[in-house]
Amino acid sequence: MDLGCAPGGWCQIAVARVNALGERRDKRQGRVLGIDLQEVEPIAGAEIHVLDFLEDDADQTVKDWLGGPADVEMSDMAAASPGHTQTDHLRIMALCEAAAYFAFDVLEPEGTFVAKVLAGGAEHELQAMLKRNFKKVAHFKPPSSRSDSSEKFVVATGFRGEDH
Repeated sequence: MDLGCAPGGWCQIAVARVNALGERRDKRQGRVLGIDLQEVEPIAGAEIHVLDFLEDDADQTVKDWLGGPADVEMSDMAAASPGHTQTDHLRIMALCEAAAYFAFDVLEPEGTFVAKVLAGGAEHELQAMLKRNFKKVAHFKPPSSRSDSSEKFVVATGFRGEDH
């Protein structure tokens, strides 16, 4: 599941990764679900829906669309940016925390959560929360990210499930 999927780049990568089009016969065929507040151009192999994940029962709606819990939730969402570094950081971290809480409701045990974060101080609370709910939490800065950017990704694997 790609949360905040516009414009669709992550969905395209996920479609290939999970063999959603069934092009590789040697690999199991997965599904890709993209969710965004706005309409997104169709993406071959992905099921795209307009949904505010913060709405009541959005988690159940997603599980209904999937026919059960998700294996992976990924989020590259960014909040509207006023250009004030500290405000931008707090807004993106609030979105990331909301995405993490959503993951707790939609992921299957052993599932994975991936989200963009910005370094700046507020990410420590998110990391602590993820460490309580996942077996492994790591940060990754892709080579495509500018060296002067505070952007990085948090990757949490091994979701402990609802009971934790």
